[in-house]
Amino acid sequence: MLVWLVVVVGVVAAAGIAAGPIMSRVEQPKYELVERAGSIEIRNYSEMILAEAKVSGEREPAIQEGFRLIAAYIFGANKPNKTIAMTAPVQQEGKQKIAMTAPVSQQADENDLWIIRFVMPANRTLDTLPQPNDPRVTLHPQPARRMLVVRFSGLATGAIIETKTAELRNYASGHNLKTTGEALAAFYNPPWTLPIFRRNEIMLQIN
Repeated sequence: MLVWLVVVVGVVAAAGIAAGPIMSRVEQPKYELVERAGSIEIRNYSEMILAEAKVSGEREPAIQEGFRLIAAYIFGANKPNKTIAMTAPVQQEGKQKIAMTAPVSQQADENDLWIIRFVMPANRTLDTLPQPNDPRVTLHPQPARRMLVVRFSGLATGAIIETKTAELRNYASGHNLKTTGEALAAFYNPPWTLPIFRRNEIMLQIN
């Protein structure tokens, strides 16, 4: 019995380990790799369509609420109640005010606004995508753009996002790259994925 118990526990554990990476094998935005330096890359992304929701509050609850709203849209909360293929990553962009100090802090407070985005499948257009039932979910075209990106695994805590954002800004400054806008956090895996298997990215748009 003990042997069988160990086997069952092992199978369940293996399934849990594999579930995150397997379920993360969904369509992702295609890009052209321009340059790589360690974990930092410069990428050219083609135009795409984004479904987004704006949510106020702290960062982690905000992404959960935004995910819920947009997930409901792609799973049928739309006209005419049709599902849309899941894609990755889920994107989060902060619109909070940041004090001009060093280091720069990106921790949100209750008055801060976050934008949560899903990238729509590449074969969809604004004309072929169903309209969301919830007015808090909107569809927007995203023009082609060049992005400065750093990739990392593990848990994407606020402190790590702050550190990676500073790393990108320092790289941009040291390589005479002009960036614009807020840092964009991208999460590629379901929340139950073990940290070692997670793919996270921080992005800055290059002018």
